[in-house]
Amino acid sequence: MKNKSEHPIITVVGCGMMGSAITWPAAYNGCKIRFVGSPLDGEIIAHARATGEHLTLKRPIPAGTEYYTVDQLEEALEGADLSICGVSSFGLDWYLDYVIPRLPDGVPVLSISKGMIHLGEGKMISYPEKMEEVAAACGKKNIDFCAVGGPCTSYELADLDPSCVTFCGRKIELLREIRDLFEAPYYHVSLSTDVRGVECAVALKNAYALGVSLAIGMSYKREGREFEHYNSQAALFGQAVREMRILLNLCGGHPDNIELGAGDLYVTVFGGRTRKIGTLLGTGMSFKDAMEALKGVTLESIAIAGRTVEAAKSLESLGVIKADDLPLLYHIGRLLDNETGIDVPWKKFEKEIY
Repeated sequence: MKNKSEHPIITVVGCGMMGSAITWPAAYNGCKIRFVGSPLDGEIIAHARATGEHLTLKRPIPAGTEYYTVDQLEEALEGADLSICGVSSFGLDWYLDYVIPRLPDGVPVLSISKGMIHLGEGKMISYPEKMEEVAAACGKKNIDFCAVGGPCTSYELADLDPSCVTFCGRKIELLREIRDLFEAPYYHVSLSTDVRGVECAVALKNAYALGVSLAIGMSYKREGREFEHYNSQAALFGQAVREMRILLNLCGGHPDNIELGAGDLYVTVFGGRTRKIGTLLGTGMSFKDAMEALKGVTLESIAIAGRTVEAAKSLESLGVIKADDLPLLYHIGRLLDNETGIDVPWKKFEKEIY
């Protein structure tokens, strides 16, 4: 990273909630921020220009931030020291096809997008790995793709709540330079060169947060009002962590990354959008009806859960795992297939360890 100016320039492509919120600590450190709206961010850019406030975060954007529409992408990237990929999983294909060919060679990317891609036969790779492949195919071999993982919600980051995350990438020295741009009294950054391990851990939490949130909906149904039972949530949380460890190992990630997955799982169950879909499914609502009720809400968990179930079934067909190794994941898969009236497979969570 060149990072030679007194006020490094950071260009964010895709200014949704987290893509935007991560710039708060960078602005605190004196960085110059540029927002580029994706094709779906027109209202966010227009609202920010008119009011200085983020439309969906509903918080003031740091002073001095500049705003660009998607047709101004190359202008916004000119002179940048770092680019942030701020799109959700649903915007990944657009980012790969439209943005990567236009990225300046030599300017690193920090991605906040969380997810894994199933290549078939149970093989999963991280988004940064896929970005590297696309960049190489475009003749851009001098772009380093890094990513952010760990428990952090956008609105609490914007409120300066103390948060601990991990930046991952292939080059530790580059990660240290990027950390210097973001680390703040309320934003604490660990570093890892285990890209797939970090990304796998934090992606899986989206799928399993849906599973843990089933207990919330089950409590509402049982009590006839908003009342939560925590034994069932804790049981599903523990089973989720157990299955995440299995999948993390199958992806080739270091086992210590389970700390990131568990932490991210916790914050998503209590403060994420995935809680909403899991709660509705837990009340007995069909997946189709739950998605209709949440129309307009971005739910990355659905895409990630579907891919993970698909990968698990591929591994099962190859004899690598058994369905009973991942009973909660398979239960989630049945719910996504619109099955109703099925019970959580509690009995399959029991283990004998000796």
